Amino acid sequence: MTPKTFVALALADTFLAREASLDAMKQGARWALGKKWRWIPSLCRAICKQTGEQLHRHGRAELAALILAHEGFSDAWLDSEPPQVRHFCLEPPVAAGQPAWVSALALPTLATAGDLAQWLKVTPSELDWFSDQWRNSAATTAALQHYHHRWIAKRSGGWRLIEIPKSRLRAMQTQLLRSLLDRIPPHQAAHGFRRGHSCVTHAALHVGKRVVIRMDLKDFFPSIPAARIHALFAKLGYPPKVAGLLSRLCTHRTPGSVLNQPAQKNPWQERQALRARHLPQGSPCSPALANLCAYRLDIRLQALATALGASYSRYADDLVFSGEHELERAMDRFHLQVAAIALEEGFAVNARKTRMMRSGVRQQVTGIVVNRHSNIPRQEFDNLKAALTNCIRHGPASQNREGRDNYRQFLAGRVSYVRMVNPQRGERLHRLFEQISWPGS
Repeated sequence: MTPKTFVALALADTFLAREASLDAMKQGARWALGKKWRWIPSLCRAICKQTGEQLHRHGRAELAALILAHEGFSDAWLDSEPPQVRHFCLEPPVAAGQPAWVSALALPTLATAGDLAQWLKVTPSELDWFSDQWRNSAATTAALQHYHHRWIAKRSGGWRLIEIPKSRLRAMQTQLLRSLLDRIPPHQAAHGFRRGHSCVTHAALHVGKRVVIRMDLKDFFPSIPAARIHALFAKLGYPPKVAGLLSRLCTHRTPGSVLNQPAQKNPWQERQALRARHLPQGSPCSPALANLCAYRLDIRLQALATALGASYSRYADDLVFSGEHELERAMDRFHLQVAAIALEEGFAVNARKTRMMRSGVRQQVTGIVVNRHSNIPRQEFDNLKAALTNCIRHGPASQNREGRDNYRQFLAGRVSYVRMVNPQRGERLHRLFEQISWPGS
């Protein structure tokens, strides 16, 4: 990539992250380049004339092509000091005005592999062992692997692989999460795996809207490769050697012996993603890393939604948009624009799970009904109420048909969930739960 193309792409990203107005584009270009170039106003006018209010429906490559074709932008490269990008709008967010990544986020200083080993309280040879997983092949014994593997059937068909790190690796990943990754704020649209956010806050943004559009990202964790994690740590200011070790500690290559299990029927493409080094679903680091890797996606989808007067939020792989008449008019093509943006950012939309829900039908987001207010589905409430009532009348054992070891805790969790979504209904269920006579109490 030439420096000229690099600057054009950075400007395109800046325009897509802002409002579709001439003033916002001029301010963004001056901020990105750190200088008031004379050709910036004419460039922004040319792009506004070409795209109009449809700016956010153009891809970054299309906008970059328009920038490269602009005469003033091209002439600027004839100067002795051509344009340079001073600020990147799609970097992971930091507090405004901070001079450097590490000082702004108070991240641990890890200049060498030895520093990383000392910080993780392991020897350099142990660090090499846990970060080097090339031995994962069909012939590798389970004792040499750093992960436990478990296949779980999906409701929609197929299988999901849960990869759980063993105790020592999990302890290192937990330290990475608590002392490093938790200090980097994800995009405000992300509601999954964040303190103070939940499926309830995610759903609450879309209550009482005329239109709700729900989309799903396919194979969210496996679709994020190790190269992307390495680039993230490099952007945080860590040297290549340290960034490489950090990325290998947080990613995993599924052994062939696990992929070749007879019960596993996943498509070839999904198996290939697991065969390459990827974010494992089951690692304590994976949710935070996935949110950070989706930052570019979130900022572009937020801009697209804002252009239509709509709201946007993401809970893990669940994308939700809601709005009024303007979004309703764009419904037929809106999901295609979202899918195109996701593809450009390294993700894929599962088209089979796309749902476009108008106010006349039940609008459901992460299992929560949002038509008028946040609520659980009526059938789910009725079933739980009936189970609690039967526990009072006939005893808890009569309702524990699945043989759960701690049925009391299971019911208490379900009641707490309803209280979180709908406090009034949840309180009614809680009163029923308090009337149950439990054995030994």
